[in-house]
Amino acid sequence: MTIPSKAPRLVLASASPRRLDLLRQIGIVPDAVDPADLDETPLRDELPPQHALRLAAEKASCVAARHTGSWILAADTVVACGRRILPKAEREEEARRCLSLLSGRRHRVIGGIVLLVPDGDGHRRIDRLVRTDVTFKVLDRSETDAYIASGEWKGKAGGYAIQGRAGALVRWIGGSYSNVVGLSLHEVAGMLHGAGFPHPPIPHPNDEQA
Repeated sequence: MTIPSKAPRLVLASASPRRLDLLRQIGIVPDAVDPADLDETPLRDELPPQHALRLAAEKASCVAARHTGSWILAADTVVACGRRILPKAEREEEARRCLSLLSGRRHRVIGGIVLLVPDGDGHRRIDRLVRTDVTFKVLDRSETDAYIASGEWKGKAGGYAIQGRAGALVRWIGGSYSNVVGLSLHEVAGMLHGAGFPHPPIPHPNDEQA
């Protein structure tokens, strides 16, 4: 008699509902959501890509200590103008400063992704950096005021959410849209598949529904 192997357990090391929704969009439902509570202040002279990958790695490592034998997926999203890392806006004045910097300019959204794969008594690490270029239209005062009044900027990197009303402010995007939302689905799916994590098949559009 063959005993079926136990399905691997996937833990999402993030409190972001957007990342959870994105994973569900491609049929991946984590077994647990366990965010890490970290100081996300950039280090001195830390560049945006380094910051994004460092935080993703620290989140993964912190959560892995609480989930022995599980797969751990962690990510961090950074909005950068040049070398400058924009904050996750919590106050109106922060959001206004972000929008003023982004107005009429191209900026980068950098996603750091870390996957920890169980390997013996520890984990094997796989990581990726994803860059998306985004250009905002020139914002007038009324557009800025209206977006601020919406409140959807709260807690968002760079003070905006592209999947919401800010979508109307984006003139051009180059790269992964889901990376700007919070997690590059192409990269995550590839990382999980390459590491051997079972993924539900993507149905063909012509398949009949039962």
